[in-house]
Amino acid sequence: MSQKTTISYMLISLVLLCSCGAAKKAEVLQGENQALHSKVTQLEQTNNQLKTSNAQMQQEITQFKSDAQVAVQAFSQYKSECEATQARLQVAQAVLREQYATLQEIEDKINTALADFEDKGVDVYYKNGFVYVSMEDNLLYKSGSAALGTEGKKALSSLASVLNDYPKLKIVIVGNTDDAKFKKGSSDNWSLSTERANGVVRTFRDEYKIDPARLTAAGRSKYNPIADNSTAEGRAKNRRTDIILNPDLDRLWESVNQDK
Repeated sequence: MSQKTTISYMLISLVLLCSCGAAKKAEVLQGENQALHSKVTQLEQTNNQLKTSNAQMQQEITQFKSDAQVAVQAFSQYKSECEATQARLQVAQAVLREQYATLQEIEDKINTALADFEDKGVDVYYKNGFVYVSMEDNLLYKSGSAALGTEGKKALSSLASVLNDYPKLKIVIVGNTDDAKFKKGSSDNWSLSTERANGVVRTFRDEYKIDPARLTAAGRSKYNPIADNSTAEGRAKNRRTDIILNPDLDRLWESVNQDK
């Protein structure tokens, strides 16, 4: 074989060898390219998922901010209402303390004014926010009668002198009897207790110039006993007229409802 032929074979072999290597390299590159493409696809999917999650998170943050703002406004309103209620309560408590002090003062003055009648069936006491002046019927009336006697009018005059110093005080007069059946014409225990209360109201209005708008009359017959009706002493206590003095409740309600 000639030298020229040998060189030709060598060139051909070299070309074939290079071609084979290039093909393998191209195959490797193609595989890497596919891997990179797959990785890019995964990254894009991950990125899209992150974008979606971020959008949802932004919506949640926006909603949270909105809810927080509503909560702050609600709390602010609640706080304002609490403060207003507290202020009204303090005013109402102050009015109640003042009313209590006034009633205690009235009770003391009535006790002084009625001192001469203390052993004649008069009882003055404070109970459940009211001052009670209880007068037995033997001081105010004759037995079975609704007409006021001289001593009864003297006692009511002394009481009226105190009541006229407190023009906003409400006055409820309640007549009571024992359980002994009373019948005189068309009158019975109900009528007697009511007429006795009416008699005190008229006397306060007509003779002692107490504003009738302050006065209320009621009869409870035998149904409001304070003692045992089986004894003479108990029946005497039950035959009574209660004069109940109410504080200035209008002022109390005004203090509770102010700026409401």
